[in-house]
Amino acid sequence: MDREQPRATDGAPGDGAARPLPLTLAVPAAVLAGVALLLAFPPYGWWPLAPVGVALLAAAVHRRRLRAGAGLGFLTGLALFAPLLEWTNLHTGYLPWALLSLLQAAYLALLGAATAWVSPLADRHRAAWPLLTGVLWVGQEALRDRTPFGGFPWGRLAFSQDTSPLLKLAALGGAPLVTFAVAVAGGLLVTAAWRDWRRAPGQWRPVAGLTAALVALLAAGTAVPTGVRGAGDTVTVTVTVAIVQGNVPRLGLDFNAQRQAVLNNHVDATLDLARRVAEGGQERPDVVVWPENSSDIDPLRNPGAGERISQAADAIGAPILVGAVLVGPGPGQVRNAGLLWRPGSGADLDQVYTKRHPVPFAEYVPLRSVARKISSQVDRVRSDFVPGDRPGVLDAGPAVLGDVICFEVAYDGIVRDTVTGGAQLLVVQTNNATFDVAEARQQLAMVRLRAVEHGRAALMASTVGVSGFVSPDGRVDGATGFNTAAVVVRQMELGDGRTPATTAGVWPEVALTALAVAALAGAAVLRRRREVAPG
Repeated sequence: MDREQPRATDGAPGDGAARPLPLTLAVPAAVLAGVALLLAFPPYGWWPLAPVGVALLAAAVHRRRLRAGAGLGFLTGLALFAPLLEWTNLHTGYLPWALLSLLQAAYLALLGAATAWVSPLADRHRAAWPLLTGVLWVGQEALRDRTPFGGFPWGRLAFSQDTSPLLKLAALGGAPLVTFAVAVAGGLLVTAAWRDWRRAPGQWRPVAGLTAALVALLAAGTAVPTGVRGAGDTVTVTVTVAIVQGNVPRLGLDFNAQRQAVLNNHVDATLDLARRVAEGGQERPDVVVWPENSSDIDPLRNPGAGERISQAADAIGAPILVGAVLVGPGPGQVRNAGLLWRPGSGADLDQVYTKRHPVPFAEYVPLRSVARKISSQVDRVRSDFVPGDRPGVLDAGPAVLGDVICFEVAYDGIVRDTVTGGAQLLVVQTNNATFDVAEARQQLAMVRLRAVEHGRAALMASTVGVSGFVSPDGRVDGATGFNTAAVVVRQMELGDGRTPATTAGVWPEVALTALAVAALAGAAVLRRRREVAPG
């Protein structure tokens, strides 16, 4: 069942026989596919290259044996993920970066094998090739987003489209639909290119049709409305929100060695904002957002830390969402939390969100005894972060906030739960002090997609940058620089109601993944029939 395809309607470019691309072309195509995909993501942001990368990989593995398809997909994965995730080695060494890159590349190896496997279907039903490409990419991402240890969704095709017309499709089907559209666009490109160009001029007619389909796909995104309002809403309700980006004494894993200095940076920046409000130079915010790790001293147990936060809240006269590390509940355990701190009364213990998806090997160490044999760096994580058990829906008074912390913005369900739980404004608290500006911009691209997906204004508050506000149509306002202190104040629209994507939930991804499984099964039947055919 692992044979090259015996016949097809069209040969490879420049070859009338039903053969795959020569390896001398397929290997460079696989590598270029990874490079094109990489350049589609921030900080480069050349989003049209994402479909090009999809097309190059599809062409490289078409009609290949499964092992060859997997090998070529792995090359694409390495060319994409090794540089895309380079920020993971800045302060932890090369081993974690290498292992994570190899793991992520393995999923593209599976995609390469699956794409090679469905080649008979693509050859028999040429018009279905773009759809096959789309559902296989969604299926691959659905698996990668969940395995192992809860998955790592970084580098999804959807997250490369923050400035693309396809971004608005997120309002209909979330990130899976955007990924599907990008992959279908790539499928249209490879379907148009995969033919013998030495044939009669009639070859241009199907190419023209495929080009028209590609243009229509891109145009469809621009027609999707963004933002939602609840039934009976006639006016726009806004709140004034301040992001405080206090910065850290130095970048790196030891930024929290000066935890008091980090806390002081955010308190002092808020006090300065209060001074400008008192002088009439700045509108008083209704809510202030501090980033993740703005108080790595537990303010519930350390009176000095609590007093400093109260000083800031009382001065600004508004609740502050504090990113805090809280001790407990058990010995040797801590929690990464968003804690609402009110002026006059201090910590509101009814409005606390504990991060539900701690990062494995960074915030907790699964299989610690085994992991230690691979790298002693795991012992940097002295206390395991305990996951929370409820969505980050926090009632700040002027607005109901939907809090997600750091990498959680990449996970569809975690963000969706805050919206269905009643959030009017999405808040992403993050700490990029251990990474770089590329990682921060990639994360902001995810915030843009989430804003469109759920029809909610959103913001990202970082210790060091990039912080900024995002409107429900995905536009960014007030973006800050990296490794600098900043305070940004904007009016934000409160959202209500649900987009089709919010209502549909996980079902678009389930449906597309089911189609991927059906395609794999259909290819198996077709391959079996060819094996037993006479001659």
